[in-house]
Amino acid sequence: MKIGNIDLGERPVLLAPMEDVTDIGFRLLCRRMGAAMVYSEFVAADALVRLVNRSLEKLVVCDEERPVAIQIYGKDPVAVRDAAQIVEERAHPDVIDLNFGCPVKRVAGKGAGAGLLQDPQRMLDITRAVVGAVRCPVTVKTRLGWDDGHKIIVGLAEQLQDCGIQALTIHGRTRAQMYNGEADWTLIGEVKRNPRMKIPIIGNGDIREADDARRAFERYGTDAVMVGRATFGRPWIFKEMADELHGASAALDGVIDSPYPPLTPDWKLDVLKEQVRQSVARIGERRGILHVRRHLAATPLFKGIANFRPTRIAMLRAESVDELFAIMESVRPLLDRPAESDR
Repeated sequence: MKIGNIDLGERPVLLAPMEDVTDIGFRLLCRRMGAAMVYSEFVAADALVRLVNRSLEKLVVCDEERPVAIQIYGKDPVAVRDAAQIVEERAHPDVIDLNFGCPVKRVAGKGAGAGLLQDPQRMLDITRAVVGAVRCPVTVKTRLGWDDGHKIIVGLAEQLQDCGIQALTIHGRTRAQMYNGEADWTLIGEVKRNPRMKIPIIGNGDIREADDARRAFERYGTDAVMVGRATFGRPWIFKEMADELHGASAALDGVIDSPYPPLTPDWKLDVLKEQVRQSVARIGERRGILHVRRHLAATPLFKGIANFRPTRIAMLRAESVDELFAIMESVRPLLDRPAESDR
């Protein structure tokens, strides 16, 4: 699969853009784990054109994480166009992605993100403005429609393609669904089967396990799949999916400093510790620990450990790296390990 001249290989799995999650440290870790491409947190176009420092910080990328996409959102074609030019000039991303899918009220309720599904003409105006203003590939991420009565994605996909985008990501929910219920991939498959569609179609929604990724490719024919919330506390999911889709892939022995074989529980614990280290190194001990807590709370690594709740609470209340790592190490003997014959 290619986006412009960027070759992502066969059946690529991508890291979804997620606010307050896909910072540079997490993106880099996921790339090392096998993500074919990673996306930034979304950046407000209005803030970029005003050169707000917090937004400009989101444009920092490093060569080791490439290919990387910077995602922007807004409702004014001129502001989004100008923001895209700032992104290209400052970050030199491989891709600029337009967010037409964020369902949260502070975005969609103001007419941006998924709010543009109620104003598709403005969405197309924004897309044309950005495509005409930058040199790098422009892509779009959106949803099926505003609600069940207005699932417009099949026709909208053709119109977005006509604007010049070079890939389209579709989340299989409406804005009204938010993140509730099950993702509906049938319309994603319909878009992909449309003979008039020539650009890559990327499917998103409820890709939680390696089997989900395989079935998405086989059943709906998408060119790529995108994984979001299932990466919380589980950046190794990309390795698991690569193994399922392509057979055992390259060893990950050099990705982190761990004496344990990849994908063993001990190795996964070391991955989480490395995630803590990266976060702390980037934004300091206190903020770094706070930033990574959602991953520690969500990780499936500790699932099934008896009477784990007090330990989880202590882990989430830890205020120093030494304290946090001591708690994590106390859990190591309790991790579910394969039988000796399976090692």
